[in-house]
Amino acid sequence: MSQVNPYVVALIPARSGSKGVQNKNLRLLQNRSLLEWSIGAANESQLISRIVVSTNSVDYAQAAKHAGAEVPFLRPESISQDKSTDLEFVKHALDFFRAEGEIPDLLIHLRPTTPFRDPKVMDQAILDGLQRRVGVTSIRSVHKMSESAYKSFEISDSGALVSTFTKVRELDPANEGRQSFPTTYSPNGYIDLLYPDFIHNSGLLHGNNV
Repeated sequence: MSQVNPYVVALIPARSGSKGVQNKNLRLLQNRSLLEWSIGAANESQLISRIVVSTNSVDYAQAAKHAGAEVPFLRPESISQDKSTDLEFVKHALDFFRAEGEIPDLLIHLRPTTPFRDPKVMDQAILDGLQRRVGVTSIRSVHKMSESAYKSFEISDSGALVSTFTKVRELDPANEGRQSFPTTYSPNGYIDLLYPDFIHNSGLLHGNNV
């Protein structure tokens, strides 16, 4: 890893074919598509060397290029399905970078479904990711959940409510005040930092020291 000029690539996934919201990545928000918002934030970063969009769609590719990103490859349909994983498209992108001859020091995973980002916050995260490289397997952005996940329920096979995690049917303990429960967090897609060497060596995306 070059400490002087680290090679930092923003990798923005934009799969077409979503069944929940059709063409969601091109949906407009304040006259800009969700895809444009993420590309724009990456362009304002002082530390991102390159912006690459991973998509299976020619239309998405054209929109991404118009917004200032590169689309040097199209993602195969086989890894662009509803059940396809983030690891699959990331490894596909890394294979492309490897064929080019230069693997990024850091991948910045930006999801279009989180459109509003402060480039200064992104750059601080990138600096942190570069400085804390040893022993860290990835860095993810999260926000505190309004209600602890320990107060949530599941429905058992018999149709009864059970406590999440413990699976017990006695639910009265969940009525205790929120201060009685651990604080839990939800991933928010603001910015995730991935280490290509860790992914290559482990076959994992985030690892066990996030």
